[in-house]
Amino acid sequence: MQEIEAKFYVQDLKQIESLIQKLDAYLIQPRVLETNIRFDLPDSGLRSKGQVLRLRQDTETRLTYKDAGTKKQGVINRTEIEFVVDDFEKAKLFLEALGYQSFFQYEKYRTTYALQTSEVSETSEVSVHIMLDEMPYGNFVEIEGESIAQIRSMANKLNLDWQAAISKSYSRLFEIARRSLGFRFSDLTFANFEKIKVAPESIQVQPADSRYR
Repeated sequence: MQEIEAKFYVQDLKQIESLIQKLDAYLIQPRVLETNIRFDLPDSGLRSKGQVLRLRQDTETRLTYKDAGTKKQGVINRTEIEFVVDDFEKAKLFLEALGYQSFFQYEKYRTTYALQTSEVSETSEVSVHIMLDEMPYGNFVEIEGESIAQIRSMANKLNLDWQAAISKSYSRLFEIARRSLGFRFSDLTFANFEKIKVAPESIQVQPADSRYR
């Protein structure tokens, strides 16, 4: 239940996907729209501790908890507990009945690949997951694995600048955009960003693929 991942802002997501396919990665999940709702207590008790309580809908519905975790060498390591639930609306009502309130909704299109690596654990080969995320304010690559070394090796194979790794969450990047651009809306949806183009400096990131273009 440990999530170890690194995130990168990229300008050319198609090029990254082409590199992934050349590595003989296999497609786990074709491009799908995700709808996410974040919950917290009225006193913002979860956010104040860096914890996440999330309800997600894509091809199925999942309830997720994440602790604050740690950040080292551009990689986030945190406990993640996630399980499938049968009904999105009932799960939402369940959380609200316990006193949790929805405070933020965000959307993204995600495509997920997996690749077996040559790094060997104590028992077997390990796989790395690569998520291609299309957010309303830009495109990102998330690499999830079992170690920093494994994740960094995959970033190198995808020509991603390790120094450009992002430790901030998508919701945190949205808050930065809201302040810098003066947005009045509170949800990170494609409808809200329909006529808005966000430059990387507006969310305080730099393209990890820029030096290879």
